[in-house]
Amino acid sequence: MSIPDERLAQLGARFAELEARLASGTLEGEAFVAASRDYAELEPVARVAEEVRTMRGELAELEALNDSDPEMKALAEEEVARLRSALPEAEHRLAVAMLPRDSADSRPAMLEIRAGTGGDEAALFAADLYRMYERYAAERGWRVEMISANASDIGGFKEVVAHIAGTGVFAKLKFESGVHRVQRVPVTESGGRIHTSAATVAVLPEAEEVDVQIEDKDLKIDIYRASGAGGQHVNTTDSAVRITHLPTGLVVIQQDERSQHKNRAKAMQVLRTRLFDLKRAEAHGAEAEARKAMVGSGDRSERIRTYNFPQGRVTDHRIGLTLHKLPEVLEGHGLGELIDALIAEDEAKRLAAMGE
Repeated sequence: MSIPDERLAQLGARFAELEARLASGTLEGEAFVAASRDYAELEPVARVAEEVRTMRGELAELEALNDSDPEMKALAEEEVARLRSALPEAEHRLAVAMLPRDSADSRPAMLEIRAGTGGDEAALFAADLYRMYERYAAERGWRVEMISANASDIGGFKEVVAHIAGTGVFAKLKFESGVHRVQRVPVTESGGRIHTSAATVAVLPEAEEVDVQIEDKDLKIDIYRASGAGGQHVNTTDSAVRITHLPTGLVVIQQDERSQHKNRAKAMQVLRTRLFDLKRAEAHGAEAEARKAMVGSGDRSERIRTYNFPQGRVTDHRIGLTLHKLPEVLEGHGLGELIDALIAEDEAKRLAAMGE
């Protein structure tokens, strides 16, 4: 997809206008925030657009050059060949940069992992996945805060919810939603047989208060005494909070903090994010068929990946990619290769849909 020069000029003018407005010192409050957000979104596009414009201009000048000096002519031909080779790649990067972006891509995310089929082994696998994302986040300089966890008796997680803050968290993690399957010999298996277990991952863009309006009359809030695994009391005060959103039936339970106030705030944060996810799903309903052609539908019942321990491999079923580096993936630093491949595949399919 070749972007016309006129369009590139418009991008450059828009970017220059934003730069001038921000540098003027006349913007305040929400106007400054809005302009800063527009600038941050447009800057990577404008930079690549300027690179493409420059390369096209240099190529046109060199091709029109009629120099009788053999040495200068050879140098010009060499530069023309370099530009002709480099320009398509730059134009492709520009086309990718100009793809419509999910408005939630820049947001922090809520990560929810739940053990599925497989009992204790599934809970242990859920804990492995949580550590994998925790390490991946650490490598990227993101901050991970565990919101709640329901631990199993042998050290796994029946359910764990965490908040991940940083630049572009949702954009990187949104394709992780789905069923993750593990094939290995469980620590609880004495016969050495390979079992298949599963855990479900959900990655939701964090909602702000302006995204979802929650009225007090729509909430049923129960306060009770928190308890841990096996029934032992975590504390002796009524600090655990259960919030039921009556219109949707969504229930959020938070008991990890000793303060009722903190538990309620975290529960509301999770509820707001889940309601925002429902709202986004409804808005995307009309695009459901088109989304099926992309990397993932976002359906969290979809089996997306298998972690096979005997063969040391990880297979992402959506793009048919297998990496024989299971330990590296679970350590977090190998996960980026899978995530980047998923993002690249999604971009390629969206470009194709736009007629590139």
